[in-house]
Amino acid sequence: MRKMILVLVAVWLAACAVPQGMADEKAAGGKIRVLLVTGGHAFERPQFFKVFEDNKEITFEAVEHPNPKDKNAPPTDPFAAKVRPDAAKAYDVIVLYDMWQKITDETKADFVALLKGGKGLVVLHHAIANYQEWEEFPKISGARYYLKPTNVNGVEKARCLWKHDVDMKVRVADPKHPVARGLKDFDIHDESYKGYDIRPEVKPLLTTDQPLNSPTLGWTHTYGKARVVYLQLGHDHFAYESPNFCKLVAQAIRWTAGR
Repeated sequence: MRKMILVLVAVWLAACAVPQGMADEKAAGGKIRVLLVTGGHAFERPQFFKVFEDNKEITFEAVEHPNPKDKNAPPTDPFAAKVRPDAAKAYDVIVLYDMWQKITDETKADFVALLKGGKGLVVLHHAIANYQEWEEFPKISGARYYLKPTNVNGVEKARCLWKHDVDMKVRVADPKHPVARGLKDFDIHDESYKGYDIRPEVKPLLTTDQPLNSPTLGWTHTYGKARVVYLQLGHDHFAYESPNFCKLVAQAIRWTAGR
């Protein structure tokens, strides 16, 4: 009897010792939990959200920065609340599809702390233009996009160029990377971006020879302990309905989650 009691106690202690992350994962049914952030830029909502609804590997919560023109908008930014340490326990990966500029010093610190602690990050399309006045954000995303002419360390940078409805040939630069696994070079109809500065430490994932676009349009890198992916693709339904785009997004989420 005494031996049986000791065995039961050992089993109970082992159960209590399960790491919090594993416990949270089990509570979510083993699915990757995603915080999906929008706001500041219009998009085709049903088609975009369907990309995530159709991904059976994830659960997601969508939050939106408040529209200052909306009288019913919340008085505080939901994103700020979601990056607080306690709230951040509820998700594994942040996906940015916003285009936002206002951010408090407190939210900056919370966001950076999450990433340096290992929270995954996927940055999509226009989110590369976030937080133009925050010097740390290009280090996080892997590039700096210029919404207006900008002086950087004495060098004048022109405003970046963009154009809707561009046909692009996308080359998979690193087909062995988990984010690009199973993909071959493909064509897509999307918005082009040109003129952003990519940080030297990023690892190119997707490239193009479209002259209206910068040569590299997707990459991976790390920020602190966080795995980070940027995908320039994703302007509208032409991208959302592309199996290649959907696969890239799904595999980016999986990789940044450490799966």
